Amino acid sequence: MSLIILAALGYLVSPVLLICGWAQWFRQPKSRTVASFFSLVGIVLATASASLAIAAIIYAQTHRFPHSDPLLSRMYRMGLTFSRIGIVFGVGGIWRPGSLRWYAPASSAAALAFWMLAAASEG
Repeated sequence: MSLIILAALGYLVSPVLLICGWAQWFRQPKSRTVASFFSLVGIVLATASASLAIAAIIYAQTHRFPHSDPLLSRMYRMGLTFSRIGIVFGVGGIWRPGSLRWYAPASSAAALAFWMLAAASEG
């Protein structure tokens, strides 16, 4: 059951949150507070993590990864790191109202769910 939840978060919720978050950020006036900066950094890291996930999926479709491939392990570590740091920055941004206030930590957490599922399916 928990794998189903991770899959839903990683494959469905993450892209929706990222698209909605960036759309919200482009539509809203930009505040220049520390909290809004933290939220922006959080969603940028979530986007970097999701972009790495897409690149890893495309690469895996065009190349064969041997079991425990070092490149794949680095991708997992980088994706997990981007997501975790994105959560930290996103949480730092929830203390003040802003366009990315909830999108940043939620999209980073959803990206983290993708990487956790990917790492679990590898082992």
